[in-house]
Amino acid sequence: CSVQFEHPAGTYKKIFETCEELAEPLPATVTGRIPSYLKGSLLRLGPGLFEVGDEPFYHLFDGQALMHKFDLKNGQVTYFRKFVKTDAYVRAITEKRVVITEFGTFAYPDPCKNIFSRFFSYFKGVEVTDNCLVNVYPVGEDFYAVTETNYITKVNTDTLETLKKVDMCDYVNINGVTAHPHIEKDGTVYNIGNCMGKGATLAYNIVRIPPTQKGLDYFGMSENYFVFVETPVKINLLKFLSAWSIRGSNYMDCFESNESQGTNFHIAKKDPGEYIDLKFKGAAIGMFHHINTYEDQGFIVVDLCSWKGFEFVYNYLWLANLRANWEEVKKAAMMAPQPEVRRYVIPLDVHKEEQGKNLVSLPYTTATATMHADGTIWLEPEVLFSGPRQAFEFPQINYKGYGGRNYSYAYGLGLNHFIPDRICKLNVKTKETWVWQEPDSYPSEPLFVQAPDGVDEDDGVLLTIVAAPGSQRPAYLLILNAKDLSEVARAEVDCSIPVTFHGMYKP
Repeated sequence: CSVQFEHPAGTYKKIFETCEELAEPLPATVTGRIPSYLKGSLLRLGPGLFEVGDEPFYHLFDGQALMHKFDLKNGQVTYFRKFVKTDAYVRAITEKRVVITEFGTFAYPDPCKNIFSRFFSYFKGVEVTDNCLVNVYPVGEDFYAVTETNYITKVNTDTLETLKKVDMCDYVNINGVTAHPHIEKDGTVYNIGNCMGKGATLAYNIVRIPPTQKGLDYFGMSENYFVFVETPVKINLLKFLSAWSIRGSNYMDCFESNESQGTNFHIAKKDPGEYIDLKFKGAAIGMFHHINTYEDQGFIVVDLCSWKGFEFVYNYLWLANLRANWEEVKKAAMMAPQPEVRRYVIPLDVHKEEQGKNLVSLPYTTATATMHADGTIWLEPEVLFSGPRQAFEFPQINYKGYGGRNYSYAYGLGLNHFIPDRICKLNVKTKETWVWQEPDSYPSEPLFVQAPDGVDEDDGVLLTIVAAPGSQRPAYLLILNAKDLSEVARAEVDCSIPVTFHGMYKP
């Protein structure tokens, strides 16, 4: 993952541009041979509308949700996409303006409403966005498009029609859930949300949706434990509530970073559900994606994609930054927190008298845990991958076979000064890396699909959508051999495809 491409032509700007939805699926041109076991759909979500009328969205996480689908059947491929018809989208299109405040874009109040009606609607409650641009996942038989608020949107994964908006608050006492759930083999979904605790404090709740219930990574899950990494970046609730009455405020204005707090690691037992009252701490990091978490000989091994320091990485994801010329993009990234893949090891068997000595006895890691006099256990990580301003992000593993278990391989999207320009594979045991990249090509998160007759952990393929703005056909579905990242096939389409965040392969 160390070869660095330069992008002086700036073609990456195209992945942050508005595109139209499609009336019907487009046929793709296939080169190579698509494995016969790939007979399903690759579903992806990301922003597709970056302005309404002459009002722009400002942040990467503001553009309106667009759902993409590549259908694979008998070696043939089609591509289809539709906007998710959320309230945020429908009202924006109808009123030709930004109606609901998004992550980094403030919606100005309706000019037709006078100050009194605005005042009363403010006390009735804030309009929270349902713009579900981050991920799609199954709950029971159904599929939901999600972001990090309390609203999730039920979608039809065949026609890409929007079925209904669901407010998670109607089912559980939470304000927001993450777009990164964990799903067990039987279909049980675990997610983490937050709610108001006693005395206006903020509590974190693990939400379990059983497989039969009809109505889902900010946390790690091993066989018997949940690990929640509490970073120094918080939403200030007072700021958050008052922001809605202050003209020109948005979600991004409500984040604060506590420079002295560091990082807290919270452990909870899955069954019976109980919090383990040990204080594990580490130096300040930002963190959005866990890679995997597993137990080994009385330790929990936690692998994650970190950003060093206490500064909020989202500060660097304003669209103006990402659409800048290459030299400017690089300059901005020089100031940003540095990315690193890290392994933390948490001892479960802790004794007070072992002060000052390393409690980690796993033979294969240099990660340490040291008991301090005040009873806190200080964690120092092992670095699994590090390259200056070269992030291994949007990690994926062979989740079906190795999620929550001792594993060897992680796959990721390589970010070069925040611009996605390669697919990476990392052996977490040996630190060996593999890379796929081509000039002026911008891939998305790679999803692993296991070969049905596969024996090894990496027997299978990776699916990624690549934007190639300069090419005759400006986008394609790329299929790579997960063993060595060699190309198996590609399916090119005659339209451009903007950036996507997460998704799933539906067999």
